[in-house]
Amino acid sequence: MISHGKRWTYAFRAFFSLIVHGRIADDIIAAVQPTAATAPAAAPSVAVPAAESSDRAVQILALLQRDGRLIDFLMEDLSTYADAQIGQAVRDVHAGCRESLGRYVTLAPVMAEEEGRQTTIASGSDPARIKVVGNVGAPPIRGVLRHRGWEATRVNLPPLPTAGRTIIAPAEVEVA
Repeated sequence: MISHGKRWTYAFRAFFSLIVHGRIADDIIAAVQPTAATAPAAAPSVAVPAAESSDRAVQILALLQRDGRLIDFLMEDLSTYADAQIGQAVRDVHAGCRESLGRYVTLAPVMAEEEGRQTTIASGSDPARIKVVGNVGAPPIRGVLRHRGWEATRVNLPPLPTAGRTIIAPAEVEVA
């Protein structure tokens, strides 16, 4: 076990090493990594969810920007444009984003019923899949389907880049 004072020393060195060099010094990593003799016994195999990261969300935004210019459209002040100009821009953005989304994600409705029709929600339904609004009583609940919902049945994103993971679209500089 590493002494308390040594841990403080490593913590400060690691902190400043990350700030100055962008990485932790090899001797610190070697000192704090458990060896085979001190490594804890392997725990039973349990599915552990992946650590949350915004990298994939930024990647999807970057793909929608690249293929449909979605971020440019959303960040634009539309008050100075005529409705016809906005309509044409929306068609272009829609086509590019729809194509990009279809390339990387397969979507399916959460409920197969037609919107506007009566439907019954059974007891024990997953609240993440079905949102019940209005005068909610005890299940089974009968109501009108207002939105079928969407779920991703396939997500096949390209590999993440090693650098620039927070960049949605790089700045472009034209050199004359």
